Amino acid sequence: MNHFACISRRDFLRGGIAAIAACPLLPLFAQSGTPGKKDDQKTASYYESLPGQEVRCHLCPWQCRVPPGSRGKCGVRENQAGRYVSLVYGRPVTTHTDPVEKKPFFHVYPGSQAFSIATTGCNFDCKFCQNWDISQAKPEQIPVPFVSPDEIADKAKEQNVRAVAYTYSEPTIFFEYMRDCAKAAKERGLANLMVSNGFIAAEPLADLCKLMTAIKVDFKAFSPDFYQQVCSGELQPVLDTLQRVHDAGVWLEVVNLVIPTLNDNMDDIKRMAAWLVKHAGPDVPLHFTRFHASYKIRNLPPTPIQTLVRAREVAMAEGCRFVYTGNYPGNEGEHTSCPTCHKLLVKRYGLTAPEVFIVNGKCPACQAAIPGRWN
Repeated sequence: MNHFACISRRDFLRGGIAAIAACPLLPLFAQSGTPGKKDDQKTASYYESLPGQEVRCHLCPWQCRVPPGSRGKCGVRENQAGRYVSLVYGRPVTTHTDPVEKKPFFHVYPGSQAFSIATTGCNFDCKFCQNWDISQAKPEQIPVPFVSPDEIADKAKEQNVRAVAYTYSEPTIFFEYMRDCAKAAKERGLANLMVSNGFIAAEPLADLCKLMTAIKVDFKAFSPDFYQQVCSGELQPVLDTLQRVHDAGVWLEVVNLVIPTLNDNMDDIKRMAAWLVKHAGPDVPLHFTRFHASYKIRNLPPTPIQTLVRAREVAMAEGCRFVYTGNYPGNEGEHTSCPTCHKLLVKRYGLTAPEVFIVNGKCPACQAAIPGRWN
């Protein structure tokens, strides 16, 4: 779903600032600050100073070397005379409350709501991105009021949600804001959820893992070529992230958007599942979701249902114990069942989980432990 659904792409491209001002996702903080104040810009974390006022960014695997007056690949971190700053700190372009199943997290507080935030920017350029309106926009294209981390956490608490989710665009690129929001949320008894492409360096990820309740990684394909040609990214750093999140003990879920002819090869899906079982364990939930035309890929049809069903069968045969199929409501792959006795544990329909039978993290029938964050 496009989270600027209130704005047509034509209106956005013609002059999105005025259109965005009318978007119902933003007025929660309409009076909270003045956009564009340079004093609000946050000194970036994870960079080093180089000769000639250049800097080297160490936030993500691109390790951008940035001359004065230029920005990193993400487009939201700028070298200002040798000081590297975040241009999006405190500038959420969307805030919205939605089901945790939408992220999707299926083993994290099923049926609960998350207060979701995002800024502009991304360190990938996926040709199928559903939220390209913000992920590929520059900060100055969508000026919004300053919203402090405490305001985010307070608003989340007012909305009576279970968690704050950092999502829609790539949260790594607004690292400082996410970190401070996560601290404020944690102080108020809220969980923190990160929805990421997994393209983040080891040290900042380790710092985030101390604050995150769960991390969902979009696993684009088990193919370096796909990452390079379709996402303008790289596979190996994502594999490293998956391993690190698992090793840190943060709850991990993985999503693969299955795109016809591009990443629906069952041999690759088999290798993906086998890799996950070996490096992250058989209990990591793996979601296969249905593709719908978006952004630069308009010529392909929606993923056939049978392709998702087959992908689920392949992954389960490789030892994945919790495999789901999504983006088409009413299918068997939406539900959580006990892998030991097969009792239905969470009944879902689309983005809802109307019936949850897990008790204290266990199957009520056979008492088998069901991994996740349930209470």
